[in-house]
Amino acid sequence: MRPLLALVFLFALTGMLPVAAQTVIHRCVGTNGNPVFTDQPCATLDATPVMRSPATPPVAGPPAPVMLCAANANQLKRVVIEAFAARDANRLAAVMLWGGYGTHAAVADIRALQGIMRRPLLSLTTEPAGEDEGDLPAPSDSAPEVAPVPTMLVVDTGAAGDPEGVQALHFDVVQRAGCLWLRGAGTGTGTP
Repeated sequence: MRPLLALVFLFALTGMLPVAAQTVIHRCVGTNGNPVFTDQPCATLDATPVMRSPATPPVAGPPAPVMLCAANANQLKRVVIEAFAARDANRLAAVMLWGGYGTHAAVADIRALQGIMRRPLLSLTTEPAGEDEGDLPAPSDSAPEVAPVPTMLVVDTGAAGDPEGVQALHFDVVQRAGCLWLRGAGTGTGTP
C-alpha cells in the first residue's frame, strides 16, 4: 500500500513542476522593430526592453452624468440642425417624446421623419418668439432666472425650386425631467 501511496504522491508532485518552473517573459523590441518575447534578458538579443506603462490612477468620485437631452431651446435647436445636416431621422427622433405611442405609430412617424429629412432645412423658430436665449448667463447680482420654455418649434423645410415648396412643420415643445422634448402637433411627426 505504501508504494502505491508514494507513487500517487510522486505523480501529483510532477504535475506541479511546470508551474514552479515557469520563468519571467521579457518583452523586447528587436533591432528590426518587431516585438520579441523571450525568457532571456533583452540585452543578450541586442533588443531594447519595453517598459510597461504605469496604470493610471482611478478618478476620484463617480463620473459626471452625461446629459443626452436638450436642457434649453438653443440646445434643442442645435440637435435639430445637426439631425438635418446628417439627414439622420433617428437623431431627430431621439429628442421626441414617444410616450403613448404604439409600435406601429412610432415606426410610421420615424418613416415620415425620414421623408422630412430629405428636404433642406431653411429655418428654425420658436413660439412665442424671443424665448430661446437659454444659454445666456444670469447677471451676477441677481438670482438665476429660469429661462422660459417655448411652446412650439417651427421647422421650415424645402426650397423655392421644390415642387412642394416651403413646408412649415410645427412641433410642440414639452418639458419633462429637466429636458425639452418635441411632440408633433396633430399627427405626431409635425407634418401639417
